[in-house]
Amino acid sequence: MANSKITILAIGPHPDDVEGGMGGSIIKFLKLGHEVHIVDLTNGEPTPHGTIETRRKECKKATDLLGLTSRTTLNFPNRYLFDNIETRKKVAEVIRRVRPDILFLPYWEDAHPDHIQTAQIGEAARFYAKLTKTDMAGEPWYPKRIFYYLWSHLRVHLSPAFIIDISDEFEKKVEVVKSYESQFASNEERWKHINGVLHAYGQYYGLLIGTQYGEPFASREKLGLRDIRDLI
Repeated sequence: MANSKITILAIGPHPDDVEGGMGGSIIKFLKLGHEVHIVDLTNGEPTPHGTIETRRKECKKATDLLGLTSRTTLNFPNRYLFDNIETRKKVAEVIRRVRPDILFLPYWEDAHPDHIQTAQIGEAARFYAKLTKTDMAGEPWYPKRIFYYLWSHLRVHLSPAFIIDISDEFEKKVEVVKSYESQFASNEERWKHINGVLHAYGQYYGLLIGTQYGEPFASREKLGLRDIRDLI
């Protein structure tokens, strides 16, 4: 995949999770000419300050700011998302349609069950997507890699497989995240906290690679380099 355009599919349990975890990287990927698709497994409702219509408008605003190639919202229930045959097959059908080279999933350690289930669903769906004798729509496809982004309800430290420099993309990422006003900016105190989290994590992981801001990604598999010049 070196020096070629690739197709990326990021999977989130709710609208806003992918943006919070890897919004800066998505902006960078799109600037480099890659295709980036998102699938949200739920519409994110109910929540204390949101409505279905509010969340839909916020999601559209964030999607437009990012300039995504496509976005799909599935109709599984927020708070009760579960890894089962139905969810695996629905996500596998998205994979077969989009045909991504790389999948991004939520980090597997989290206090929110939906996030944990999404990681498990995505891993299983990757396998299901390559099946031949099946009633699933689309042609078989198997993404080459899965990476995991950090947007967790736990105060966890992700030991990254790699960190992407998002110094040039960080301010736009903050704008994209703030699009989800009902979740992150329903009042001044709430936004102050979320904005602080974005800056703290971004600066910390940027510091580890000698840049202003960074986004970390985990991998269950070891990564290889074709050329030592791939390092920054």
